[in-house]
Amino acid sequence: MKVLPWNRWFRSYQDSSPSKLAWDILKQNGIQYRHYAINAQQQTQESNSEMASKAILKALEGSPIRPEQVELLAAGTTQGDLPVPGFASMVHARLPFKSCAVSSFQSVCASGVMALQDAALHIRSNKTTNAVVVGSEFSSRLFKASRFNAQHMQSVPFDTEFLRWMLSDGAGAMVLQSKPKQQGLSLRLEWIDLRSHAHHYPVVMYTGKNNNQEENEPTWLDYASYEAASGAGAINLKQDVRQLDNVIKEGIVHYFDLINAGLFTTSDIDVLCCHYSSEMFKPKIKELLEKGGAFIPEEKWFSNLKTKGNTGSASIFIMLEELYNSGSLKSGQRILCMVPESGRFITSFFMLTVVGPGDPLPSNAFTIRDIAAPELVLNTSQVSEWLVRALSTVWIQFETALLQLPIIKKIHAGQLSKEDYKLLLNDLRQQVIDGSQWISRAASNIDIELFELRSAFIKHTAAEHRDYQILESNWAAMGWNLQDIQSGIKNIGSAALSAYMFHEASKPNPVQLMGSMFIIEGIGKRLAAYWGEMIQKQLQLNENQVSFFTYHGVADENHFHNLEKALNHPMMNQNVAERIVKTAKTTASLYVMQLRELGNY
Repeated sequence: MKVLPWNRWFRSYQDSSPSKLAWDILKQNGIQYRHYAINAQQQTQESNSEMASKAILKALEGSPIRPEQVELLAAGTTQGDLPVPGFASMVHARLPFKSCAVSSFQSVCASGVMALQDAALHIRSNKTTNAVVVGSEFSSRLFKASRFNAQHMQSVPFDTEFLRWMLSDGAGAMVLQSKPKQQGLSLRLEWIDLRSHAHHYPVVMYTGKNNNQEENEPTWLDYASYEAASGAGAINLKQDVRQLDNVIKEGIVHYFDLINAGLFTTSDIDVLCCHYSSEMFKPKIKELLEKGGAFIPEEKWFSNLKTKGNTGSASIFIMLEELYNSGSLKSGQRILCMVPESGRFITSFFMLTVVGPGDPLPSNAFTIRDIAAPELVLNTSQVSEWLVRALSTVWIQFETALLQLPIIKKIHAGQLSKEDYKLLLNDLRQQVIDGSQWISRAASNIDIELFELRSAFIKHTAAEHRDYQILESNWAAMGWNLQDIQSGIKNIGSAALSAYMFHEASKPNPVQLMGSMFIIEGIGKRLAAYWGEMIQKQLQLNENQVSFFTYHGVADENHFHNLEKALNHPMMNQNVAERIVKTAKTTASLYVMQLRELGNY
């Protein structure tokens, strides 16, 4: 993947009469300059979408891609110029593009990384050959003195005043394509890992309500009028600074998880681009990294907080643009990017490798194939057509999620170790051994009036009941103690998946489990053989050491035909179809959980 240089655009003005608190905030946070898209009279000079479009056009100037050739525009911002429509559409309207795919993301600082991840997945799945990503922020409009005067405030609350003197306006864009530049340096995107921690914390940075204490507190749309909402302070942007240490904690835990997953070591990193909103956070981050034995020397850190302020979703792109054009990068260097989000706590990391002209692609990397649902051949009817579409959507979401899992990323990157493979075989066996049992239970609960379906479940049981033995034989062929895998326990994802299967199988006429079969047999039909091929090549294994995967690539083709026959049963109606889709969706989520929680017992 190629990342071309990008640029940002912004105007600035001097604050005419900053308060002592303002100066204190700026000094404490290490910010010397901020940039605004409003003038000294607080008049808008350029809209958020205009800034974004100018950043994109600047990025395209250094790219072989012409504006009319762009296939995808992914845009992130905290708040667009309009609540509706999406920000990407507003940006697209200002660009000399043809019709293209667009995606909009609104999640404070994480918005830019979300847009980058979306674009990368499109390219890696061969859905597009190029994409433009932009992050843009226009926060200064939220803090104009006229807004607070209209609210008759004697003083601005600290949770708003803090942001007022920290945030900057700006936009940054990058161009992605599936091959490197022919001249100069490129940045290859290796992986992205993004996690939300919203289930642990209240909302922290927000606008649209007056405080963050009650989830059911009225929002600005619940007030009798916009004037009432404004008067109550519900439209002011705020941040609960007392919660900010938590985003550091979650970010560091995430950092160590990635190391433990084998995605990088500290010695791999040549540059750390860390988006932090205050220099006060840097010593805390440093301390936690040192305590964990995974500190990256400070001379490798890169930040532009001092000269640019906090530009939110645009910040990481603006940083990388400066770094790229600094002349300090060399082919082969690796850049780790960290972007925490303090809206409701999202942490994200991605890795870039500097690539020079003619540098070979990693010899151990494997192609990420097109994401496509296993083909279902069903009778032509309104219900069956709906079912095929719905199951295809579930599958695409499922396979996309699989590609983000550390174990699957390792397999595709050619970085799987024998210890990783050992863990994978062990944890799969504990769940697979239950497969024939829940199918048998389901068959026993299907009425005799549905004889063909009952027979289909019984046939499936017969085909599945020896699968765990293949796993055990692969384990023994690796030279590992058979008793270890036989006495293993389920990880928390496997436990959840098995419990769900048995629960559904215990219901009367559990025909909805055909949705589960679609996912599990689809893995065999679409993915298992390729996973086995990649594992075998990178670990230099024999066929009898990976046969669980290669066998399913063939066997599950036949199993899938049996599933098609079952789905074509005359009892199929819209209600049954919807139950099947829901079960498929649940099974897919739990299967992802199983692979995500490898080793977590």
